[in-house]
Amino acid sequence: MTAAQTPGIRKIVYYQEETFLENGQEPAVPAVRATAAAVLANPWTGSGPSADLAPSSESVAPQLARVLSDRLIDGLGGAERIEAFGKAAIVGTAGEIEHGAALIHTPFFGNLVREFLEGSSILCFADDRAEAGQPLVIPMWHKTAAATRSHYQTITTRIGDGPRVDEIVIAAAASTGPRPHPRIGDRSTDPAVTSAILEGANA
Repeated sequence: MTAAQTPGIRKIVYYQEETFLENGQEPAVPAVRATAAAVLANPWTGSGPSADLAPSSESVAPQLARVLSDRLIDGLGGAERIEAFGKAAIVGTAGEIEHGAALIHTPFFGNLVREFLEGSSILCFADDRAEAGQPLVIPMWHKTAAATRSHYQTITTRIGDGPRVDEIVIAAAASTGPRPHPRIGDRSTDPAVTSAILEGANA
């Protein structure tokens, strides 16, 4: 299904960046990071806080997962090249934060993005309610090994004319590699650190 065939989508915005130098030196693993964001009509605009969100969530979220994943896969050269991922929602000012949650925090979106991008980790996320043009920083981590600290990174998404008051922006993010020059260790090799251990070391 194309974006044009997905009901309610006004536009898709794809953004990509590649870092060639960090602190004056080329990264050992130059990574390409990208976001794919859909601007769509909020299907629950005008409804109350007791409205059942499930029917529209189950209908709309899988279509968004497919369209956004396809954009990332096409842009980054295949699911096998993607190493980190994340997701986000920005709700227009006439909507509830829960409206964004209904589109990204259920299996109808997250499970499918994870499947399409060939991951197994829970997706990092960010959500907000904002006026059009508000940037949102999307966190990402490794798609199959969430404790891999080298892949803790972020990317910013921004839609100049969205979300309008009655819209939602849904975004998926991905990276083909780690941060530039990662060198702060990893959870699998960290020493044991507790307040008691540190107090003993300083005694």
